[in-house]
Amino acid sequence: MPANTDLLRFMILDDEAIIALDLAGILQDLGHSVVSMVTRVAGGMEFARYGGLDMAILDINVHGVASFPLAAILQDRGIPVIFASGYGETGLIDGFRDALVLTKPYGVDHLSQVVAKARQAAG
Repeated sequence: MPANTDLLRFMILDDEAIIALDLAGILQDLGHSVVSMVTRVAGGMEFARYGGLDMAILDINVHGVASFPLAAILQDRGIPVIFASGYGETGLIDGFRDALVLTKPYGVDHLSQVVAKARQAAG
């Protein structure tokens, strides 16, 4: 997490380009940056391992592939993950049951609150 700034660098994973672009715009309006936006789990694996980011928002189901392996890489690096899903918390699996969920559809206020909770939880 950045030490002296409120700016967070985000990774976004969503198979709907419009949703990803909308989310990126909201994050930027909130003063953050998006350093990676991917539409496939496999496409985000390398960045998840080595990329410079502070937080990730991952759709749970991306083209029929669960994003939990990518989330595990981020979790191992100590990078907070927020899952985005229309299913809410019911879409989470063991190992991620306590993860923060951004329930679709979401608005600016909800997104801002969930990002603040993730930041607080990360310390």
